[in-house]
Amino acid sequence: MKVISTQNAPSAIGPYSQAMISGGMIYTSGQIAINPSNGNIDATTIQEQTHQVCKNVKAVLEAGGSSLDKVVKTVCFLADMGDFAVFNEIYAQYFTSKPVRSCVAVKTLPKNVLVEIDTIAEV
Repeated sequence: MKVISTQNAPSAIGPYSQAMISGGMIYTSGQIAINPSNGNIDATTIQEQTHQVCKNVKAVLEAGGSSLDKVVKTVCFLADMGDFAVFNEIYAQYFTSKPVRSCVAVKTLPKNVLVEIDTIAEV
């Protein structure tokens, strides 16, 4: 296994890695809307947060030698399923290869963000 880390995405806020490569696949930890340049959650709307999360996922994948086009599976967490349509519209702009996906609403996400995405991709 190989640990992946990049300054172009938020540092882990707990005892985990941004991503790991194993068996030719990269597994990313859930990314939230932390802006890696200042460590803050600057985005307040579901639109802004979804864009930031997708940019963070992209940065982690690229640090591991992969890309959004190589994503096989995503798991998406929303704080409010009422945001699903808006989230879906923005998500589709980034994940154009249409990977398989699970999307669920949860009671609370870290730092009270509105969205979190983790991925599995080919390297």
